[in-house]
Amino acid sequence: MKTQNQQISLPILQEKKVLLFIKREDLIHPFISGNKFRKLKYNLLEAKKKGHDTLLTYGGAFSNHIAATAYAGREAKMRTIGVIRGEELRTKWHENPTLAFAGRQGMQFHFLSREAYREKTTSGELQKLEALFGRFYELPEGGSNSLAVKGCEEMLTSRDLQFDVVCAAVGTGTTLAGISNAASSEQSVLGFPSLKGDFLKEDIRKFAFKGNWNLQTEYHFGGYAKVTRELIEFMNRFKQETQVPLDPVYTGKLLYGILDMVKKDRFKPNSSLLAIHTGGLQGRIGMNMKLKKKNLPLIQL
Repeated sequence: MKTQNQQISLPILQEKKVLLFIKREDLIHPFISGNKFRKLKYNLLEAKKKGHDTLLTYGGAFSNHIAATAYAGREAKMRTIGVIRGEELRTKWHENPTLAFAGRQGMQFHFLSREAYREKTTSGELQKLEALFGRFYELPEGGSNSLAVKGCEEMLTSRDLQFDVVCAAVGTGTTLAGISNAASSEQSVLGFPSLKGDFLKEDIRKFAFKGNWNLQTEYHFGGYAKVTRELIEFMNRFKQETQVPLDPVYTGKLLYGILDMVKKDRFKPNSSLLAIHTGGLQGRIGMNMKLKKKNLPLIQL
């Protein structure tokens, strides 16, 4: 599947003599976009190969993975079950835009307390789920496994090997591992985590077999799903100037980080950068609900 690389033209890029392109993986599919499409591709094939008719996976209230799995399952004519973090959502999931969308695709929900959710992959919990739902193909939270890495390796094509640096947002690290594996030995791969801390390196090393990657850990804006007025204003300004929509959890932080590094001369003049747009735009509606309650600027949709 081909995706377009869109060149970004901004004064700071011209001033610093840096070329920036965005790989529009968000345009792959209207509902299963970006890295979610890539992660699900081979997992769906494996599930069908093993004779499964049910997918079971995990996520939070605004999970891109939950929404994508629900739609992909419907397209593949498979039953989908979402194990959702937060018992308080049991009676009001219809009010949540992500879960309401997944529900419309036919996904069944199983809500767990945060304490129980932490134990969700233990043998005891899996047995309980099998007793409730029967035999299923289990997708890890975020869809992250070796088959997902295989799918993410397909993000880069031969024409992308011309770039000096490839940049991507990091959640579980699966996408970055796939990109690292597909990149050439001359390319540098930079990951921009949306979570605090440096612990992701061990997770990435499980799947990345090259040493061509590094993490830029200073652009998390407080941690996973945390946002600030500065980030939202940047995203809105970026969309106005480039017509590229960003999401607040991943790609907003990614592009903010890249352009901040450009300003600080952390890329050599005449460098060419490729940023991977991993989708996740469905989460903007739910984030706007939170922003409205906090009287913060809303994301322009």
